[in-house]
Amino acid sequence: MHRNTSKIYAIGDVHGRSDLLARLINFIAEHVHETDRNPQIFFLGDIINRGHDSLGAMEIVRKTIERWPGSRLFLGNHEKMFIEMLENPNDESLRQKFVRNGGVPTLVSYIGYDGPYSPEEVADISVRFQDHIILMRNASRIEIVGKYAFVHAGVDPRIAISEQNEKDLIWIRERFLDHIGPLSHIVVHGHTMLEPTLPVVTENRISLDTGAYHSGVLSMAVIAPETGAVEFYATHCDGSVQGVEPVFLERSSTISMPV
Repeated sequence: MHRNTSKIYAIGDVHGRSDLLARLINFIAEHVHETDRNPQIFFLGDIINRGHDSLGAMEIVRKTIERWPGSRLFLGNHEKMFIEMLENPNDESLRQKFVRNGGVPTLVSYIGYDGPYSPEEVADISVRFQDHIILMRNASRIEIVGKYAFVHAGVDPRIAISEQNEKDLIWIRERFLDHIGPLSHIVVHGHTMLEPTLPVVTENRISLDTGAYHSGVLSMAVIAPETGAVEFYATHCDGSVQGVEPVFLERSSTISMPV
């Protein structure tokens, strides 16, 4: 468990929108200007794919982690697919899986032009951008801070928090999202965009994927671990970052939901 009095700035799925991410990081820098505590920025995964500038977005992540120690990247399913493809550049099935999941803009971003690409050109990404690939390979799967568990996709509610497997942490949806009732920790996550385009809060989770790559709304939760206080902010169409009210879903824990 990490013990730190810094506020945690948890950022939802970026998906190549380096422009929106830059706004949030600038906002955070101003937000902490008058305090001597460094923020901890938790990038909840899916920095790449779909949007136009995955390279630029990942570079912002790298520089932010270097700037503010204690900040970290979480492994998203899109980073996982990217790593698998780079480690197996001759495997056409892995490349097609990556492409189907919004990987074309990422390849354009890293290679510099629209394909087709040879296996050698794909493999060369790991050489030319070694710092990015190491960052993704070493990304956190789950972090516990006080009563909060930070993760990309969610957790399997049937399994103890200490025994979660990587596949669920980066891919799970319904079994986690449909679970009603308290969990051992409040889970802060991205991965699944929920309507409307606002953060969603339930009795057991805080959902921060607001579809940034097409909505223009990149959201974050600012959490004070000592008190449990949470504030929400998001990019706005006028170029600003504004405080927002999340959607609170009232759900009865007496209802038995299928697993």
